[in-house]
Amino acid sequence: MEFNAYFLKAMCAVAAGLCMGIGAIGPALGEGNAVGKALEGIARQPEAAADLRSNMILGCAVTETTGIYSLLISFLILFAVNV
Repeated sequence: MEFNAYFLKAMCAVAAGLCMGIGAIGPALGEGNAVGKALEGIARQPEAAADLRSNMILGCAVTETTGIYSLLISFLILFAVNV
């Protein structure tokens, strides 16, 4: 492999790391917000805890898909780029 090929592989690794780092910020903030608001709702109305909990879990699952997509893209950057 030539010097340029090594540089391209290194940049692919950096890009994959940035993809996962930036891609994890959105789900973390979204899930934190959802759980916080659900806990506030449960504290105000304990009888609605079951409904709030199920909706929170569904929302967290949907929010986490963006993190999974960024993981998929980072794997594509790492392994699909042939040098």
